[in-house]
Parts: sequence; C-alpha cells; structure tokens
Amino acid sequence: MAELEGIYTIWLRETKRYIRYKSRILTSVVTPLLWLIIFGTGLGSAIRFGGVSGGYQQFIFPGIIGQTILFTSVFSGVSVITDRQYGFLKEILVAPISRQSVVIGKAIGISTASMIQGVILLLLSFIVGIQMTIPAFLVSSVLIIVISLGLACLGLVIASFTDSLEGFNLILSFVVLPMFLLSGALFPISGLPEWLRFAVYLNPLTYGVDALRAAILHVSVLPLYIDFAVLVAFAAATIFASAYLFAKKEQGLM
Repeated sequence: MAELEGIYTIWLRETKRYIRYKSRILTSVVTPLLWLIIFGTGLGSAIRFGGVSGGYQQFIFPGIIGQTILFTSVFSGVSVITDRQYGFLKEILVAPISRQSVVIGKAIGISTASMIQGVILLLLSFIVGIQMTIPAFLVSSVLIIVISLGLACLGLVIASFTDSLEGFNLILSFVVLPMFLLSGALFPISGLPEWLRFAVYLNPLTYGVDALRAAILHVSVLPLYIDFAVLVAFAAATIFASAYLFAKKEQGLM
C-alpha cells in the first residue's frame, strides 16, 4: 500500500508540474499544428503523394503525434537531473518506498503529460480533414499511453547516465532527432533502400507511428497487432532498464 501511495504522490507531482505551466501546454500543441499546416502544406504541394486519399497532411498527422510524444516524453527525463541538483531527489529517496516505485511514478507522470498532448491533437484531427471516429479515438489513446510510457522510461534511462543538463541535452541530440527522422513520420517506409529500412525497423517509434496510422487512417505497413506487441515489449524493457539503472545510479554504483 505504501508503494502505491508513493507512486501516486510522485505521479501527482509530475502531473501538477506540467499542468501549472500553461505556456508549455500551448506550445506543445501549437508547434505540431505548425508542422502540419506549414510543413504539410508546403511539402505536400511540392510532391505528388498517393499513399493516403486525404493527401500528405493526413499522412503525416500520426507522425506528428508520434513526434510530440517523443519530444515530450524523452525531454521530461531532465526532471530527474533537476531534482537531483536541487536536492529534492534525496528527500524522495529517504521515503519508505523502493527506488523502482520512484521510477514508475515519474514514468507515469511523464507519460500522462504526453498523453494529454496526444489526445488534444487527436481532437484537432478535423483541421487536416480527418473524421475521428470513437473506435479510432479509443485505439489511438491506448497506443499513445503505451508509446508515452516506453519513451518516458527511455528518457529516464538517458538521465541515469548523466548528472548535468548539458550532458543530457548532448545525448538527446544523438537519440531524439534520429528516432524521429527514421520513424516513417514524414515519408513512407515501404520503398526505402535495404540498409535504411533496417535502421527504420530498429526504431521503436516506427511501430508507434505505423500503429497510429493504422488506427486513424487504416493504412499501415505492418498489422496493428504486431506494432502493438513491439510497443508493449519496448515499454516493458525500458521500464525494467530505467528502474535498474536508476537504483544503481542512486546507490553510487554508476
């Protein structure tokens, strides 16, 4: 019971921290809309795209949701570093809960912020001419939760390897951008060269974007159940990895 209360308390703190910054919520919604409207319209008018009946804007819509989840989830791992620098993490660690519960609470809190942003974008799908049905909305929401949890724990894994914001941002530059560009968010992955396709299928975000595209547009490269299975496996792996590395880090073994 104490572990559940600890997880809930940490989740509540992370969620309140996100909700209090209204500008952060606004920016996280406006930025992907700018991608959709400006980038989607500009590039869509310059190429002939026949992959989706609604055109290029509708094609990249699930990818932009994946981009929003990726950036929010992974970048939020910096909260571990700031908590460590300001001494708040020490106060958490003296509480009668395990370090694994601390990680789970933070991961759920971070994924909640990503889920809120993803759901808002789903509700704004009419901007690009997508008619969001209730089944598509529910399936997409479940996918967003799983994707957010896995990527949030990935951010916590990265935070376990560094004690400074500069080091964290440096590592992110080699992780976040390649993950986004190699996810198929902006282009179809079916006609890629063999070497590039191999890198794309190693990227867990690829399966998230493909699953969202299947749920929203009913167009995908892989069956939805395969995408979902890979996402669940990725989330489970990152949860265990982040809990293990966090415990090692705070015990001074890393």
